[in-house]
Amino acid sequence: MSEERQPSNRIALFLPSIGYGGAERVTINLAEGLVAKGYDIDLVYVTSDDPPLITDIPAGVNLVDLDAGRVVASLPGLIRYLRRVRPIALLSALEHTNIIALLAAKLAGTGTRVVVSVHTTLSRAVQDSPLLRARLFPYLIRRLYPWAARVVAVSEAARDDLLATTGLHPDSVRVILNPVVTPSLFRKGAEPLSHPWLSTGEAPVILAVGRMVTAKNFELLIRAFARLRKQMPARLIILGEGELLPRLQSLTQRLEVAADVQMPGFTENPYAYMARADLFVLSSNFEGLPTVLIEALALGTPVVATDCPSGPREILGGGRYGILTPTGDEHALANGMFQALNNPVADTEAVEKSWQPYELGRVTTEYLSLLLGHPAVAEQG
Repeated sequence: MSEERQPSNRIALFLPSIGYGGAERVTINLAEGLVAKGYDIDLVYVTSDDPPLITDIPAGVNLVDLDAGRVVASLPGLIRYLRRVRPIALLSALEHTNIIALLAAKLAGTGTRVVVSVHTTLSRAVQDSPLLRARLFPYLIRRLYPWAARVVAVSEAARDDLLATTGLHPDSVRVILNPVVTPSLFRKGAEPLSHPWLSTGEAPVILAVGRMVTAKNFELLIRAFARLRKQMPARLIILGEGELLPRLQSLTQRLEVAADVQMPGFTENPYAYMARADLFVLSSNFEGLPTVLIEALALGTPVVATDCPSGPREILGGGRYGILTPTGDEHALANGMFQALNNPVADTEAVEKSWQPYELGRVTTEYLSLLLGHPAVAEQG
């Protein structure tokens, strides 16, 4: 591969922060895969003022903090970076950073090849956001995304929604699945964990992971869990932080399940919990491609998910690899959890094959073909 590589082999990945968001996590996974293929990687981010921060940055990845505070304020710093470093390619994730990346590349005039990635269901993200800027995204995307060498959507449903919402040309948007399954995922899943619920086996433990925001709909999960508790013993752990935590805690008190629900906050290693839980549940209203479902499947944990746009149906093979329930239906979610705990999916071989398309090496090769504009190089990698 080195014989055909351009004089520079530096690739930049652009993020709003290196906090523990789904897009941030998979971008850092991709950085690990690119380093393994011999590329110099700069992880360029807007600000470090968004803890908690990911601490397990792969060896060989260079951190570049633009220290801009806000994404829109990072434009001058990103222009200076592109002119100074001149990476051969720039990959951006998330709508607001994608827009800044495209503007910066145009204004820098360095010829850096830009690929932007879409990690959510755009129409739902715009609809649910209280921010005015979100209402502008479809217009800005329609005008600016054609400047990109290619647009990546992380699922077929996310791609379909992006095209319907913005009117982009179908040929400009390609689906590449997220690089979720890495060697470190299995290492972290096997790390020691001291938690009484996960060591005694007294009652099955249900796990959920995510920001405590409206889109994740943990209120639905808690209500469904309260229904499940009337049928069988069970416990629920929700890992994550967010503004809805006090409301969710109050709900567990009102539903009289507080003794069986824990919300311990953020943890750097949710995978040790995931590997030991009896069931993983996703209760979201919408997603892009929920990586936690793939991680749970890879770690051998049964899965129940709302059939939300977008991703769960694709990941779970229409219900073959886990149970899908209608979005917002607490009765169905409770029944799905009961079924999964008492009648787990029998076809373990099929479940194992379900997460293989998300393995790091395979996805890294697909991204390289876009970032370099040279599929033959990626195939050799």
